This record gives sequence, structure tokens and C-alpha cells, in this order.
Amino acid sequence: MTSKSGLKSNSKAKPGLHSRNQHRFGYNFDALIEASSSLKAYVRDNGYGQLSIDFANPEAVIELNKALLKLYYSVQNWHIPADNLCPPVPGRADYLHHLADLLAEDSGKGYPVGQSIQILDVGVGANCIYPLIGQSEYGWKFIGSDIDKASLDNAQKVIESNPGMQHQIELRHQNRKQHVFESIIQTGDYIDLTLCNPPFHDSAATAAAGSIRKQTNLSKKVIEHPQLNFGGKHTELWCDGGELAFIKKMIVESQSYRNQVYFFTSLVSRKANIPLLLKALKKSGVDLHRVVDMQQGNKQSRFIAWTFLTRQQRSDWRKNKWKTQIINQASGSKPHCN
Repeated sequence: MTSKSGLKSNSKAKPGLHSRNQHRFGYNFDALIEASSSLKAYVRDNGYGQLSIDFANPEAVIELNKALLKLYYSVQNWHIPADNLCPPVPGRADYLHHLADLLAEDSGKGYPVGQSIQILDVGVGANCIYPLIGQSEYGWKFIGSDIDKASLDNAQKVIESNPGMQHQIELRHQNRKQHVFESIIQTGDYIDLTLCNPPFHDSAATAAAGSIRKQTNLSKKVIEHPQLNFGGKHTELWCDGGELAFIKKMIVESQSYRNQVYFFTSLVSRKANIPLLLKALKKSGVDLHRVVDMQQGNKQSRFIAWTFLTRQQRSDWRKNKWKTQIINQASGSKPHCN
């Protein structure tokens, strides 16, 4: 597609994105600017006859996200504080689409949509990105947990500025910082999926080095002091032991909620951590586990999923709880959930 300026409006399509991912054909900057005019100041010729933004500029990335969320997911007034992580929308959407496929694979019929499906986002952050996309794409209800109260306050402001979302997204403060599910999953909660983008790094030093590498690669020049939007808060980027320790803790705690959760899942950045996590899952006595590979352009990623419920228990769960529309996975059509 050619824009009014004569440049191609769509950036290069990203191979590997899920077939239901609305961003798999790249960015239509004309449509995005029409949806959010403040993006226009950051759109430029990328030197190859295409419209793009400077992805090393945090302000530009935030404006792009605002436009994407407004155009594709009807999210108004999205914003994040300067010291919080700015997530890539296409990649976050991909995780959700693959989670829907996980449910479809297990049911053998299709993926469920609608408000009877409850999702727990561990570490929802100030951006609240998974609930915002998931409630739009699938009509699912979300619980978002976080140990950072300021992040939850910002997420709540976004929710309140979008009529109807107050009934779709509930935020819970994790005041026991050494725990993941304890005090968040409450008596009477029955959760179909948990999702998590765990802290990747094992220290502040390695997190800072990672931010420097990221901005250096994006800007093609040496960056000694990365801007905070690419760093994120401590709780978003690092914890003692990094993602391996965090997910192992999640596996241990999940045993206490084995009958309240259909599938536990978490992103795993380091492929080398998968064998160690599978060993931990075997030790915990799960009934079923999956490792699902994903791809966003040249980036390879994956998530791990597990359940303690037996096949019969999962069948009973679906019959009793999935009182909702089931979409045939093979159709590739987008569900109407709004």
C-alpha cells in the first residue's frame, strides 16, 4: 500500500506471527495516524522508501503502541509512566493467540471466547497489555496481579478511561513479594489460563547491559545510558536467579492451586532453560505439559504450559465452565467478542 507521501505505508511483514495476529502484515502508518494523530510527528522515511518510526526512540514507540491499541483493539487513552516497560504489541498479541490454540488443542473442538473464561496475568504491569488485547480479541475476563502498586494504579486509570473494561479486568496487588499465586488466587477462583512474562535478568547489572545492547542494536550506535522506557522497573526486568528461578517458584506454588487452574503458562526467553523446567515439572507431578514455539520476525520465543488436572477432570471443567461460544480453530476467523 502506498501512502499519500508516495512511500509504502506498510512496513515489512513479520514472518512467523500467528495467523490470527492482526499485525502479521506490518504497520499501516496511514491508518495508524488517522486513529492517533500524535503518531504523525514520529513517522518518517526509513531510507528504503517505507514509512516507519525510530524504534530506538521511546516516545515514538509509545505513540505507536497508542495507535495500535486504539485502531485494532479500541483502547482509548493508553499511557505508561516514563520508568515502565513499553511492550511490543504484535508479540504480546501472539502469546494470547497461541494460548487460545492451546485451549483448542486440549478440547479437540475449538477455543472458547466470552466472559466465562478467566485469565490471570502474573505481573500485569502499568501497560496492562495482555488484558487489553485479550478482552478485545476473545472477550475473556482477566485478573492482573503485580507487586508494584504504582503500576497497578496506572493500569487502573487506563481501564477506567475505557467504558466496559471495568467488568472485564480486575487488578489485584501482590503484597507478598516472594510469592506468585499465593494471596492472588482466592477461594472460589477457577482460572482457565495463567500467563506471565517473567523477569528475565538475574541482577540490575545484567538488566542494564541488556538495555544497552537493545538500544545500540536499534539505533546502530553505541548507547552508554539507555532511556528508561527500554529499561523498565526493577520488578519488570530482573529478580534473584532470573527467569529460571522465577518460573521454578511458579511451578512449586502451582501445586497448591492444582484444582483451581486449567493451564498454567509462562514465557521462557532462554531456550536452554527448558530442560531444567521440564525436570521441575516432572518432579511436581503434572499430568500434562507443553512447550509451544513462537516466532516474531527473526526473534524466536516460546512458552511452557502445564496442568495437574487429568484428562477426565479437564473434560468435566470444560462441560461445567465453558458455557460460551466455541470457535473452530481451523477457521482462522476472528471471534466477535466486543
